[in-house]
Amino acid sequence: MKILVTGGAGFIGSAVIRHIIHHTQNEVINVDKLTYAGNLDSLVEVESNERYVFEYVDICERQALDRILCAHQPDVVMHLAAESHVDRSIDGPAEFIETNIIGTYSLLEAARHYWNRLDTVKKSRFRFHHISTDEVYGDLDGTDALFTESTAYAPSSPYSASKASSDHLVRAWLRTYGLPIIVTNCSNNYGPYHFPEKLIPLMILNALDGKPLPIYGDGMQIRDWLYVEDHARALYKVVTEGKVGETYNIGGHNEKANIEVVKTICELLEELVPNKPEGVASYKDLITYVKDRPGHDVRYAIDAAKIERELGWKPEETFESGIRKTVTWYLKNSPWWTRVLDGSYTRGRLGVSQQGQQ
Repeated sequence: MKILVTGGAGFIGSAVIRHIIHHTQNEVINVDKLTYAGNLDSLVEVESNERYVFEYVDICERQALDRILCAHQPDVVMHLAAESHVDRSIDGPAEFIETNIIGTYSLLEAARHYWNRLDTVKKSRFRFHHISTDEVYGDLDGTDALFTESTAYAPSSPYSASKASSDHLVRAWLRTYGLPIIVTNCSNNYGPYHFPEKLIPLMILNALDGKPLPIYGDGMQIRDWLYVEDHARALYKVVTEGKVGETYNIGGHNEKANIEVVKTICELLEELVPNKPEGVASYKDLITYVKDRPGHDVRYAIDAAKIERELGWKPEETFESGIRKTVTWYLKNSPWWTRVLDGSYTRGRLGVSQQGQQ
């Protein structure tokens, strides 16, 4: 099978590609425009594999998408390309509208026209898998409610609103045109190769450098944490075994308040890196509370019973095992995050990207 992955140089996309190359015999076409969050360093271990191809393309460029689909003839599209950082969406929503809405529309149209030209057998096997977020549901009241696949949408930020819009477009292309789509909504991911502006890697790297650990508000915002490699397994399971037209919520069964996450990281660093930066008596002393961001959702929690019941997937990592693996990975892979922090991961991108095209 040939699988086209958009946003494959991103955090989740690169995990999906590594999973496919390492654990299946399928071929992968990675389509990515390499924004700040796209990092080809995350794919070094698969870039020379004969089953991997990279295409340096913006999903808003319809003609380029038509060329790629025609040239590579994929059996499946896994759409992960998106602007995804809430703070950035508050500061500058335009890019989120462009990529998450217009880009999804362009990809849907390219996929629809490609699908319509397939022979009967390939047409029946084709899938368009749209990967979304639990943030489209807004936040939950109390401590017991969970997001299900039928939860009403109530997005709070420009980011989540743009993802909600893309979800609606995808479902409309099934209803109106018959395009065989599947949608997944996931909880907060964490793990190796996570861009350092996100909570967990930011806390790890700031602590190692003796910098403040900024916590929004009182730190009691609750998230369901999903280890990225568990998510990659789930996405592959859905795209190969999921039912057309269905939505599957993917969660880690790990609800934690942000402050609890940060304190856990501090405790692991006390164990793994006891020689702290100069002037730091305890990593927890670096915790600093800052003004909460606008429209900050209080609690997200996924009910992942459907995907476990129907497809047999459940997460392998607990939060305790996953966060230990994550902290350990950052400690052992400083060349990767050093290149992100100093910006060198972006140098020479065009040349590298063109070399990667086939």
